[in-house]
Amino acid sequence: MASSSLSLMGLFLEWQPELRKRLRRRLGSDDLVNDVLQETYLRVERLGDASVVSHNPAGYLFRMALNVAADQRQAESRYLTGEEVEELLHIADEALDPARIAHARIEIAALEHAMRELTERQRAILIAARVDDLPQQEIADRFRISVRMVGKELKKALEHCGDRLGRRVVQRFGPGAGKAS
Repeated sequence: MASSSLSLMGLFLEWQPELRKRLRRRLGSDDLVNDVLQETYLRVERLGDASVVSHNPAGYLFRMALNVAADQRQAESRYLTGEEVEELLHIADEALDPARIAHARIEIAALEHAMRELTERQRAILIAARVDDLPQQEIADRFRISVRMVGKELKKALEHCGDRLGRRVVQRFGPGAGKAS
C-alpha cells in the first residue's frame, strides 16, 4: 500500500492495478472498469490536492470509483434497486461519504461559476423560476417582458448551466416538454 505522503494522484497511479482488480470483481465488466477508472482519474485530477483525504486514501479512491460506477449506471438509465445500490456502495450513511461530498462541492462551484457567466437578467429569471418557483407570468410582470421571453431566457440559462456542468437539460414545461434541449 502506498504511503500517506503520496498525493492522491500519485496514490491513484500506484494503486491503479489493485483498484482495477477490485473493480473487476465488483462490476464484472472490463469495459465498465475502464470507463470507471478513466472518470475516476479525471475526478482525482480535478481535486488536485489530497487534503480532503485525512485517512485511508486507498479506501477513498475505491469509494470514489464505486461512486463513479453508480453515477454512470444512473446516467445510462439503468435503475438499480435500493438493495443493489447499497450492495454496490456498502455504505450506511451517504451523508458521510467524503468522495460524494468532494464531488458535490466541485459541482456547486461549477454551477456558481456558470451562473456568474449568465447575464444579470438570465440569472435573476433562473433563480426566480427554479429557486423561488415563481410562475412565468409573475416573472414576466416583474421584468416587464413577455412570458415567451421569460421562457427563452430561462432556456438559455439552463442550457448554459447544463453545458458547463456537462449535463443534458430536459425541458419540463411548455411546448416541447420532455425533449432534450
